[in-house]
Amino acid sequence: MRILFDNNCPRGLARFLTLHSVEEARTRGWEELTNGDLIEAAEKAGFDVIVTADKNIRYQQNLKERAIALVVLEQSQWPMVKLVAQDIVAAVNAAGSGSYVEVRVPFQR
Repeated sequence: MRILFDNNCPRGLARFLTLHSVEEARTRGWEELTNGDLIEAAEKAGFDVIVTADKNIRYQQNLKERAIALVVLEQSQWPMVKLVAQDIVAAVNAAGSGSYVEVRVPFQR
């Protein structure tokens, strides 16, 4: 799968997604795109999944007709994200066209 990390997604997570191709929005010059424009650009570029910590995206976008899936992290602090990395990998692996899943990430140990 081709995965796009939104700007708020910790880079270290890519180490856990070795079976997939991961790129960051900023490396494509998409760091300023709003949610709808980012989803549109990612779909056109052939990405399968966007990983983000923007929980508002669910209310701003209709994914029903989309080919791309969203995996949304409850928060993006790397020490906490690292603790649930396997849950995130599972969510990415299970993602399908137009799907949306939130992954619970603890706020403290």
